[in-house]
Amino acid sequence: MNKILSILNIEFLIKDDSFKNWRMILFLSGLAVIMIASGHSADRKIFKIASLNAEIRALKSDFIEGKKVLMVLKKETTITQVLFEKGIGPAATPPIKINISDE
Repeated sequence: MNKILSILNIEFLIKDDSFKNWRMILFLSGLAVIMIASGHSADRKIFKIASLNAEIRALKSDFIEGKKVLMVLKKETTITQVLFEKGIGPAATPPIKINISDE
């Protein structure tokens, strides 16, 4: 009963040899602060990773959409349609091959 009363009265922090107890309490408090800061830092990194992954998914979908549009624009039918609207059509005569001799 005496020990419980001394703990409740916080006598272990008031006595003459309480310096070692204060050092331990301060050390444990410092470790607790470091642990809490580490946890918050890990949470911040997790949220940043999640946002970067969402941004990567958005950029990938933009890339795929742009690639799809490019594939449509590269088709021969699309090119001939655009050129026909500008007044350019297929050649009536085939191209002439020019041979250059080294002599």
